[in-house]
Amino acid sequence: MIRLSRLTDYAVALLSHMGKGREGRLWAASELAETSGLPMPTVAKVLKLLAKQDLVAAQRGAMGGYRLMRPALAISVAAIIEAMDGPIALTHCANGESHEICDVRKICPVGVGWGKVNHAIRKALTDVSLAELGG
Repeated sequence: MIRLSRLTDYAVALLSHMGKGREGRLWAASELAETSGLPMPTVAKVLKLLAKQDLVAAQRGAMGGYRLMRPALAISVAAIIEAMDGPIALTHCANGESHEICDVRKICPVGVGWGKVNHAIRKALTDVSLAELGG
């Protein structure tokens, strides 16, 4: 089963909430924690990871907060997953990593096939925006 991490799920929820507001609006982390029902330390961790990947910008100070770096329509689901979980890959070989780390590379006839599957999944996730997730 392919499943997103819990933090990625939280990131999608927080970003969706931010995307439904006025474009460029600053959101306090405490406000996002309160409206989402997530613990403040979790919200802070997610926002920090999203800021590292330039999906949100942090503004310090009494009037500070977080804002989306791009409109929700310009943020792909793939970008969110990669920000939280790293590269999208079903297998090591589909990630473009060395086949040396694969235990079955000598007997595996499907390395190219996994690459095609991985490409299709990545394209599908890239083609869906944060705005489209919210309906």
